[in-house]
Amino acid sequence: MRGKETVILVIILIGGLLFGSIIGEVLSPWLPFLQASETITWSPAADLEILKYNLHFEVKLNLASIGGLALAFWIFRKIY
Repeated sequence: MRGKETVILVIILIGGLLFGSIIGEVLSPWLPFLQASETITWSPAADLEILKYNLHFEVKLNLASIGGLALAFWIFRKIY
């Protein structure tokens, strides 16, 4: 994959996650199992005397967002 395709893939996958999450929230009154979610957290940190950083990344996944992710990947494969 070239650099441009990688950036497009990441953007499409993030869009798929957001789309799936929104669909899950809309359909949750009728399909309550779509509300069940799992949070994945990654917090790298370092203190190097002259440089100190603390990052916090968190992804909340549910069944609908995983479906949106799969749909986004399928769309990407059809495009490229």
